[in-house]
Amino acid sequence: MANTDLVPKGPKTMKTRHRATGFTLIELMIVIVVVGILAAIAFPSYQSYVLKANRADAKASLLSAAQLLERCFTQHNAYNSANCPTVGQLADTKDSQEGLYTISLDTLATPAATTYRLRATPKTGGRQAKDTRCTFFTLDHRGGKDASNPDCWN
Repeated sequence: MANTDLVPKGPKTMKTRHRATGFTLIELMIVIVVVGILAAIAFPSYQSYVLKANRADAKASLLSAAQLLERCFTQHNAYNSANCPTVGQLADTKDSQEGLYTISLDTLATPAATTYRLRATPKTGGRQAKDTRCTFFTLDHRGGKDASNPDCWN
């Protein structure tokens, strides 16, 4: 016969351990600190990258306006011909393709209008206004590129 006195009886005799699941407050605070440090490092780099990427809007708009002026010169032998609609469009200012820059015609210097100089500046109050590194871009009739910083066209 088996001895039944050794077998535990009922729930009182059975001890079960419940392990708490989840995270402690200390673990959560450590995660928050790590995320904060990563964000403090990554966010300024991201903003710098966005400003640099948006400079392509100024470059593309200047090159597009220069192409229109060159087409006018090819057809009418002058950048400021009355038959050329580009001059009227650029006589005042116009927005760049993405609207981040203002494109203007600096000068139609000579009477024969054999030269031009286009200028792109960030729109006041716009997203690119925070770009203190590249505050303007210029492009002339010879393809000469200038900017507030030599690295801006790169």
